Amino acid sequence: MQRQSTRRDFLRQSTAVAAGAALAGSGLARAQSPNERVRFACIGVGGKGTSDTNDAGTHGEIVALCDIDEKRLDLMAAKYPNAKKYVDYRKMLDELGEKIDAVTVSTPDHSHAPASVRAMRMGKHCFTQKPLTWSIEEARLMRTLAAEKKLVTQMGNQGTAQSGFRSGVELIRSGAIGPIKEIHVWTNRPIWPQGISRSDKSVPVPSHVHWDEFVGPAPMRPYTGAYHPFKWRGWLDYGTGALGDMACHTINVAAYALNLFDPISAEVLDTSGIVDNETFPVWSIIKTNFGERDGRPPLSLTWYDGGKNLPEEKKAYAKLIEGKKSGASGLLLIGEKGSFYSVNDYGAEHILLPESDFKDIQIPEPTLPRAPKNNHFLEWVEGIKENDPKKPMSNFDYAGRLTETVLLGVVALRAGGKVEWDGPGMKVTNNPDANQYIKRDYRKGYSIHA
Repeated sequence: MQRQSTRRDFLRQSTAVAAGAALAGSGLARAQSPNERVRFACIGVGGKGTSDTNDAGTHGEIVALCDIDEKRLDLMAAKYPNAKKYVDYRKMLDELGEKIDAVTVSTPDHSHAPASVRAMRMGKHCFTQKPLTWSIEEARLMRTLAAEKKLVTQMGNQGTAQSGFRSGVELIRSGAIGPIKEIHVWTNRPIWPQGISRSDKSVPVPSHVHWDEFVGPAPMRPYTGAYHPFKWRGWLDYGTGALGDMACHTINVAAYALNLFDPISAEVLDTSGIVDNETFPVWSIIKTNFGERDGRPPLSLTWYDGGKNLPEEKKAYAKLIEGKKSGASGLLLIGEKGSFYSVNDYGAEHILLPESDFKDIQIPEPTLPRAPKNNHFLEWVEGIKENDPKKPMSNFDYAGRLTETVLLGVVALRAGGKVEWDGPGMKVTNNPDANQYIKRDYRKGYSIHA
């Protein structure tokens, strides 16, 4: 542990020295030492992991690459030939732990926490894709562990770094639309198969796919082409459905502005239904309720997924946006003085309604720092070099709470009704059977429990 502290101090001091030299107008070029660069191990290098890995290569040195799919692994290794290749992140961390400063985790949802927690317990800074975890218990642990270890963390939620997002938070907090009691959020997801049964047919595992490592903490299942590389999101074992996939984006500006944490309940208003306890619904409408928060009034957040498969008559939000086109996704905050309407997934593009009432609106003075180059990965790397866990805005303290809020909707969906929630106690109070859905039993070798 002493070595890790020394390494962090060196990165921070190197950054400070470089900044001091620049301010002094020195004409001397700073000597480039490999030790001044953050050393990354990238877990999951296909799909979203492609850009996350390339971000690591841009902002530091990639020491190791890991993926259960050797085709994807080899493609990335051709770009970073000095990185050592692995198909099992556990072996990678065990062998290279002392050579790694930070990890990126861009795997399917069910492996986010097992990989991240293992690295964090070794003192590694962590960038993990959204949703932060597969379960509420995992989100609580990662938030707690990051604080205990004083690690610099970031959930992959790129919209958080956009200046428009941060100005949107400031606008909502300014009181321009008054107290907010109702929020509606919708998405075009799923764009992958959901609402289907599991096939009884299995096929041989392709030679380039390491199936045991893909399954990881989940129950072992026979391999079929229904899961990898992209279709895993709709399966309860591996993904968190449309809600888990997109809500960390689409409710983000409201959650940050209004402290949408520790809801008091979540209920399923309508849904096509989970199929055979295997896959998430084709469409669903879920309402999450929040009590008073730091003097803010109680409010409800209604979530709609299914896109074109969601029956038109059930899209209540379409009647609330004053003639504006609802689009494939969006967010609407309804206040006593007007509404805040975000026209995309990230909250960075927004208008106040009715527009005629807000044409002379005064933009609030900035109260939040802006991310360097609107880049959430760079914000995380700068946080590592400055040894500042609070610098990344989507750090695990925030992202863990946001993920808990999102996943309570998944709990309600799986429980098939309303769940009343004790946030501090992390338990459902009205339906004890629903508590099975806030955690999972881990396959041997993949547990998050020490």
